[in-house]
Amino acid sequence: MREKILHKAVELFLNFGFKSVTMDDIASEMGISKKTIYAHFSTKTKLVEAASLHIFDIISTGINCISAKKLNVIEETFEIKDFAMQHLNNERSSPQYQLNKYYPKTAALLKKKQYEIMQSCVVDNLNRGIETGIYRKDIPVSFISKIYFIGITGIKDNDIFPPEEISTPELMQNYLEYHLRAIVTDKGIKTLNQFIKKIPENK
Repeated sequence: MREKILHKAVELFLNFGFKSVTMDDIASEMGISKKTIYAHFSTKTKLVEAASLHIFDIISTGINCISAKKLNVIEETFEIKDFAMQHLNNERSSPQYQLNKYYPKTAALLKKKQYEIMQSCVVDNLNRGIETGIYRKDIPVSFISKIYFIGITGIKDNDIFPPEEISTPELMQNYLEYHLRAIVTDKGIKTLNQFIKKIPENK
């Protein structure tokens, strides 16, 4: 039952937001009593934390699987983005924003875990990109991996990028292109441009 509650909570949180969804909503959706939920999660905060870590584990596993393929580094970057967006339902309810605002302790824990896996993934991607001539040899790998993390989390700020002005998929696409264009070689820019042209066909 605990896993069923967790899965339903994840679905509702991603669709409607961590703040908007109540324990009553989850109970109603599942056709169970609220007492049953509280038997497994004593507070909503604990359910939010468990749901957040569950989402993180799914995405982390997916990222590791994609990285293990050793794709072209540009293709890998976009494939990881697409995988994460798919599992976050394009973040149409801005779950990260609500998590930061209403559940700061859980958000801080999640951010620490996100940073650790992204550092490993991005540093590997940058080093392989340099080795294969896709990225410039003179790029500061440690700096870029950290500024990439700050950027990828920072652009989710709804106060700076209101969802009514730019959609999450467009925002992510623009950021990744911005990031890659700053570090690619002439060989890399050709690969990037070829890949960008294919994106509408893949949707």
